[in-house]
Amino acid sequence: MIADYIRLLRPAQWVKNLAVFAGPLFGLQLLEPGSLWKAVIAFAAFCLASSAIYVINDVIDREADALHPGKRNRPMARGAIQPLPALIYGCVLAIAATLLSARFLQPAATAMVAIYFVAMLVYSIDLKQRMILDVILIAIGFVLRAAAGAAAVEVFISPWLIVCTFMICMFMGFGKRRCELATLGNADDAASHRKTLLRYTPELLNHLISVTAGTAIVTFLLYTITPYRGHPTPFEKEHFLYTLPLVVYGVFRYAMLTESGHLHGPTDILFKDRPFLATVVLWGLIALVIVYKNQLRAWSGI
Repeated sequence: MIADYIRLLRPAQWVKNLAVFAGPLFGLQLLEPGSLWKAVIAFAAFCLASSAIYVINDVIDREADALHPGKRNRPMARGAIQPLPALIYGCVLAIAATLLSARFLQPAATAMVAIYFVAMLVYSIDLKQRMILDVILIAIGFVLRAAAGAAAVEVFISPWLIVCTFMICMFMGFGKRRCELATLGNADDAASHRKTLLRYTPELLNHLISVTAGTAIVTFLLYTITPYRGHPTPFEKEHFLYTLPLVVYGVFRYAMLTESGHLHGPTDILFKDRPFLATVVLWGLIALVIVYKNQLRAWSGI
């Protein structure tokens, strides 16, 4: 029973909340103990809030999940946990997220945690059945994570980085829908699992994936070459231009994997596809070097 309640949290999905570290990373605050502590608190608050949403969503979707080959083993889908205890569990997690952020974070960051929870609750109850809006709201959730991390440590975050985050999440969201279509195989099974899949045809999703992938890459390039207005750049961000091959490869490989149906979404692809994981890790390491190059030189005495 305890294991089922832990599974209900979906801890593997907490990797998505690492977006809160983007602001501290690009604001050169990640290595400051006080700022790092606030970023960790923001991460923990979003883990609690997102798990609360997962619990509520699993209660709502328990019958549809039972028809999905990958989701039918979830605790709610197989009847291991009853709806009422699960809803109480979700409410406790949501309250804990609010109290944690209110106690340790800036009001702006706390507000973003609350807005995220409300937005995702609306998504779970209604908007996930609304074509296009479902993916837009998911992308907004990631933007709120990134913005909350920046607010927690009080640093400026580039508008182009926000736009890039939004577009890459739109791309991954449409890719997840493509994965679901490929996994379920036929329109009847797809519609019984998620109503919007009845209208998300493979052709339409391929088009949406192409558009959002291209826009994400362009906005990444604009981030690298556009100077901040009124905010001096704390590092040579134009050097991110040299990571473009990794960005393009990661985007294109993700698009390729979404059509196979063997993997069930961004988290599954990240952890199970070694080339994609290696690309993400390599880009992250290069980003750390670019952002903290001066500090690394100072520590090494070069």
